[in-house]
Amino acid sequence: MRDSTLEDNDMKIGIIGAGLIGGTLARRWVQLGHEVSIANSRGPETLVDLAKETGAKAVTVQEAARAPDVIVVTIPQKAVPALPKGLFANTPKDAVIIDTGNYYPVRDGQIQALDDGQVESEWVASLIGRPVIKVFNNIFFKSLGENGKPQGTPGRIALPVAGDSPEAKAKVLKLVEELGFDAIDAGSLADSWRQQPGTPVYTGDKDAAGVKAALAEAKRERLPEYRKASNQWLKDFLAKQG
Repeated sequence: MRDSTLEDNDMKIGIIGAGLIGGTLARRWVQLGHEVSIANSRGPETLVDLAKETGAKAVTVQEAARAPDVIVVTIPQKAVPALPKGLFANTPKDAVIIDTGNYYPVRDGQIQALDDGQVESEWVASLIGRPVIKVFNNIFFKSLGENGKPQGTPGRIALPVAGDSPEAKAKVLKLVEELGFDAIDAGSLADSWRQQPGTPVYTGDKDAAGVKAALAEAKRERLPEYRKASNQWLKDFLAKQG
């Protein structure tokens, strides 16, 4: 569903991470006419089935990082330090890098900087050496893939978008709207703690007014509490999966 109010400006998008969010974004963006490449740490030969199903091109991580318009880093936090050194050295300067990641100690192990309060996406940006835009981290993959609606639909789900570059944020806001969600400017990257796991806006599928209220409701001093609750949720979820 391409919103008729948006310009037809197809992009070349690289996705690093072929999990639930990465695969969902690849599928939807190909449907919308974008040229999508997707990579994982195990090599393109392991992505043949996903590429066939989504229409994305399976590539190496290095190739995905050279996409000229948008690059999405959608991997567990524990995997960020293991990305190849200098991965983004040859990334076009105008390319926007999106971080969808969330920190769950039960999955990622303890990361001291994050336990000490550093904002998750600021930590990612410091490791990869490029600024990032934070989005797609507070919605379940199934909702991301299935619940987009045309602009103006009552109750349309909204997604917060945080980052420091107005130009980069504008490009991402457009992509969010094109996917069928109201895009909410959630402030600077330093403000993106408001959409980290366990916060009021997290996985709530709220509309625009609800997202703005939830972002305002978040309290920084409660971040350890938010993280503990979301970490326990994931621990219980994984236990049920056996």
